[in-house]
Amino acid sequence: MRPEALALLAAACWAVAALFSAPAAQRLGAFAFSRWRMLFAALLLWGIALASGGWHSLNAPALGLLAVSGVIGIFIGDTALFACMNRLGPRRSGVLFATHALFSAVLAWLFLGETLWGWALVGASLLVGGVMLAILRGRREDESHAWEQTRGTLAVGVALGLLAALCQSVATLMLKPLMASGIDAIAGSAMRMSTAFAAHALLWASGWRMARAREPLRWREAAQVFGSAVIAMAVGMTLILQAMKLGQAGVVAILSSVTPIVVLPLLWLVYRRRPAWGAWAGAVLAVAGTALILGR
Repeated sequence: MRPEALALLAAACWAVAALFSAPAAQRLGAFAFSRWRMLFAALLLWGIALASGGWHSLNAPALGLLAVSGVIGIFIGDTALFACMNRLGPRRSGVLFATHALFSAVLAWLFLGETLWGWALVGASLLVGGVMLAILRGRREDESHAWEQTRGTLAVGVALGLLAALCQSVATLMLKPLMASGIDAIAGSAMRMSTAFAAHALLWASGWRMARAREPLRWREAAQVFGSAVIAMAVGMTLILQAMKLGQAGVVAILSSVTPIVVLPLLWLVYRRRPAWGAWAGAVLAVAGTALILGR
């Protein structure tokens, strides 16, 4: 499968997982939710890597780089994203996280020598612009859903969202040379998840109050966390690593930023109201941009 298609599938996985994530993350707290999600994902991925033999592709230098990537992208980035979601809701946290496409394009140009020209550049601009328009103008004026409320300081929520986007970009791009060397994507994801979970476990063991769960984990939240771990972490993150192995890092990052476009119709199911005109206009731009990138 083409790396561009893998990136789009990863974006769809993250969008679907957002529906599982938001209620459980708000009840458990960002740290407890992330900790449980990483544990479930790590166990699942290691089981697959051991059964398939993909763990044989790992070596000492690769383990070190995967560990650093896991700490930056998953331990810091993923936790910051759900802390942002708890404060600003899925829609506004989505527009902040979508900036990882811009961070990735700039970093790929600076450190990997990747450039976008011609229709691919036009398509990337349309896609990113469409995503931003869809989220910024995707809410009706009279929308009063609980996910649209601001909890805490707005500036803190914005900073967390941008931190999550930057961490996602840095952690993914630093793996491009490693993945191109033939590392198994599932085994690589398992190592990243394990390192991130270990960091969370140490934080929990330190006794820091913020690392504790707000409420006990019930069966309902456990099912939501497990569903999110399978779809977003086990499947989505592995697809991104496989796309990085096969394709251009900047293009993969830009295409994976369409998650907020996919989230909008899913939120429609929750709100029971169709999105505003901006959501439709942004979706059209994003689809046109994606078509130009895929047709390059």
